[in-house]
Amino acid sequence: MTCASAQFLRAPRAASIAVMAENAFDLTKTYVHLGLGSIVRPLPGFSWSAEYMAEYLRMFKQDRDEGRLVGIIPLRKTWTHWECHTNGDELVVLLSGRCDVIQEIDGEYHTISLLPGHAMINTRGVWHTSDVLEAGESLFISSGRRTTYRPRRADEGPRPAA
Repeated sequence: MTCASAQFLRAPRAASIAVMAENAFDLTKTYVHLGLGSIVRPLPGFSWSAEYMAEYLRMFKQDRDEGRLVGIIPLRKTWTHWECHTNGDELVVLLSGRCDVIQEIDGEYHTISLLPGHAMINTRGVWHTSDVLEAGESLFISSGRRTTYRPRRADEGPRPAA
């Protein structure tokens, strides 16, 4: 029996989620959701807008804190904000470029230098930011719920030399 003939193995499709052709897609434009039951759902036209994120959370509310958002983001410049994933850990894999990820743990800054192919984990509840030393891209796998942000002051954490 081939995978194509095993009907009972196919995951049910949610009506509100776009179904993509069985072709390759660009993970910088179409993020994916990893959900309960080992499902993978493409998110064509993903946006960080409040409206899109509210719809995303509504679509996958049954996954609660176990769902994961996966995508590739450009790293063009040093971040001007901090972020914190309060409901789960985040895996970051640097695909190209060079950056330092700064984690704030117990009031101290810890710098993790990444080169292409390097990976690191931002654990649940740890504030982190990024100094981009050479433009590139990173892949992230993170909890899609309850990520919080705060502005990064000029005196917070290391920054690359000008």
